[in-house]
Amino acid sequence: MSTIINIQTPLEKNAPLRAGDQVLLSGEIYTARDAAHRRLVELIQKGEPLPFDLRSAVIYYCGPAPTPPGRVFGAAGPTTSYRMDAYTPALLEQGLSGMIGKGERSAAVVDAIKKHGAVYFAAIGGVAALLSNCVVSAELVAWPELLSEAVQRLVVKDLPLIVAIDSQGGSVFSR
Repeated sequence: MSTIINIQTPLEKNAPLRAGDQVLLSGEIYTARDAAHRRLVELIQKGEPLPFDLRSAVIYYCGPAPTPPGRVFGAAGPTTSYRMDAYTPALLEQGLSGMIGKGERSAAVVDAIKKHGAVYFAAIGGVAALLSNCVVSAELVAWPELLSEAVQRLVVKDLPLIVAIDSQGGSVFSR
């Protein structure tokens, strides 16, 4: 039986996490998908300020469903991560320390994860309603016109994840 590791954001660079570790993540994370990633990279390329500090941040590739009455957040399942691969190295260069999604990443992203000491977590798809129970608070940060792809700041408690790619490049996908 494996041990579950409790971790808190902000994440340390080169955290002592290894591929396959089961974690419960608590703290502040940000939602961002394709359209938000494109805008973040455009701002970086223009030298303009970002809507949130990427240093030590964790981005959850999530496009939440509308929030039901009486709930903090709508269903919060992970989206397929490779759609963000074109943008990820630029965000890691700015200090991003973790990403949450589902599925494999490109060789360029794995190299950037190793170079910058970051970590990629996998969340379980298909349990979005259950994952939303881990959201303690949610606040719109940027680009409301993107609707479900707008950037939101979440505070989560005990979000269940698996370390999919660790800071050394170890991967659950290459076992």
